[in-house]
Amino acid sequence: MPGPVTFGRKRPLPSCPNPLFLKWLTEWRDSAAEKGLKTQFVYQKAISSLKKYPLPLQNGKEAKILQNFGDGICKMLDQRLEKHYAEHGPNAPIHSLPSSHDKNKSQQRTSSPPPTSSALEGDLRNNPRDGPSPTKKKKTDGKKQREYVPQKRSGGYAVLLTLYKESKNPNSKGYMTKTELQREAQPLCDKSFTLTDPSSKYTAWSSVSTLIQKELVMKTHSPARYSLTDKGLQLAQRLEAALEELDSASHGGTTPSEEDQEDQEKQHCREKTQNVLPPSHKTVTLPFSSVTNRQPREEPVPSCYNHVPDFTLRPGQFNVILCVDFIETTGGAAHRKQELVSELKRNGVHFDVRKLHIGDFLWIAQEKVQPLPGQLRIPQARELVLDYVIERKRMDDLCGSIIDGRFREQKFRLKRCGLSHPIYLVEDYGSAQHLSIPESTLQQAIVNTQVVDGFFIKRTKDVRESAAYLTIMTRYLQTMYSNKTLLSCTKEEAGKCNRVFHQDDPSCILIEFKDFNEGAMKNKAQTIKEVFARQLMQISGVSGEKAAAILDRYSTPASLLSAYESCTSTEEKEKLLSNVKCGKLQRNLGPVMSKTIAQLYCTKEALS
Repeated sequence: MPGPVTFGRKRPLPSCPNPLFLKWLTEWRDSAAEKGLKTQFVYQKAISSLKKYPLPLQNGKEAKILQNFGDGICKMLDQRLEKHYAEHGPNAPIHSLPSSHDKNKSQQRTSSPPPTSSALEGDLRNNPRDGPSPTKKKKTDGKKQREYVPQKRSGGYAVLLTLYKESKNPNSKGYMTKTELQREAQPLCDKSFTLTDPSSKYTAWSSVSTLIQKELVMKTHSPARYSLTDKGLQLAQRLEAALEELDSASHGGTTPSEEDQEDQEKQHCREKTQNVLPPSHKTVTLPFSSVTNRQPREEPVPSCYNHVPDFTLRPGQFNVILCVDFIETTGGAAHRKQELVSELKRNGVHFDVRKLHIGDFLWIAQEKVQPLPGQLRIPQARELVLDYVIERKRMDDLCGSIIDGRFREQKFRLKRCGLSHPIYLVEDYGSAQHLSIPESTLQQAIVNTQVVDGFFIKRTKDVRESAAYLTIMTRYLQTMYSNKTLLSCTKEEAGKCNRVFHQDDPSCILIEFKDFNEGAMKNKAQTIKEVFARQLMQISGVSGEKAAAILDRYSTPASLLSAYESCTSTEEKEKLLSNVKCGKLQRNLGPVMSKTIAQLYCTKEALS
């Protein structure tokens, strides 16, 4: 019986005929992902195309025939190929990965170390625990290279054991985020995962790039998710077994000095955790008499979540700046837009006009940066958003937004934006008699926004008074935050952190502005649950709280339709949602609203 057809080749092609190109693209993707650059997705698309291509490529220019390979990537491949030939010789193979013996011959020929990523070089140079010592030479007799094993209590050691511990948890998600991994791994490491040493710009987190390079840890998604590969799982199991064996051997024979040292390390870890958490959980009171009209919030229960910030801004290291949405300065009646800007300038307010995806005004703590010797550009300042956001509404704007449904949607988005002090700045503008909605209805909508929805309402008579309010708020926030230590967090972490603080607290946790603004994008990719919520809120009488209550029971349209199909009669369908508890008072949704929703989702023909 004839063997398998190989199309004239003596042996079948490997899974990817261009492993060297694949290796370089993977390195560039991981490097971009580590820096949070969106180019990581460009590289990932190119990797997917390359894996599907069945023929070997001779250079980067040939790769342009593939999908997702533009001039930029092709040029980068050719430049890297020139470097490869310079290091391994003009006849070096490019359709197979160079062996350790080839690398050694190339090293002798060029008198330079084998090619490696800059992140790996920095990690081995500044964190020798995580790799073989730079002074030790590799064997050159073609024997198997020594396996990479991170030293005890190094960054790589702590990360592997922490991911392994998480994988054994029955409630594990199958991955850990950067912040979760840093927090859980810190007690197992002698070096900080977030703070650099005075003599180095690297932290223990730098070792993660080594683990990814060694195919021990896998990094996916954005924000990044970290998990063990099969190879990493085996190494972590051996590290844990060695640790248990060492603990078992030393049990009962610990000297007093070792015990003292262990107690000091635990106490140091506890103190470090306490230093990044705000010591109080009381609320902040704004310096305006009208704030007292709001019902006092209950003090939250202190959380055991130990937050590890990506960066910290200490007093004197930042400026508090007012951010103005560019829509407030362009479009519409130009003289009115410029009047607000002119008033802010006249009052001496330092503000920055930028595109805000939610709200018209908010405040940021912007890091003070200085130009560094030898650098062309000033380093990019890091920014944290303060807990106050303002949505400005003139009476005519309010009328229009109520009619087209934007008003309810904006309130829903402001509630979910992650900032604890949303404010509506309602500005009177001329007479309300000519508007499409009666003035009494507009006044009732404003009252409902404060009493029912819980927003603070500030009324002003004109644009000049609005600018005065923004000026006072800016100066107040500058004073309040000037002596605070600001700890960064992502929007995902904000729900876990206890971010309510008292004016006397020395520190507070704030969301990074970039993460906050991108997360508030109106037209970003939405989950089914978010689209379902928007769909429900189009029904007259369904507020954000009622939609959220329905979503708690039925998170998707499919689950709700399935529940309706399980009902045995039309009457049962109409009463399905009547007992859903809504809002702080936990009132029932009611039979009328339940019937309306049932008719919408269960009636196949057009509704009358």
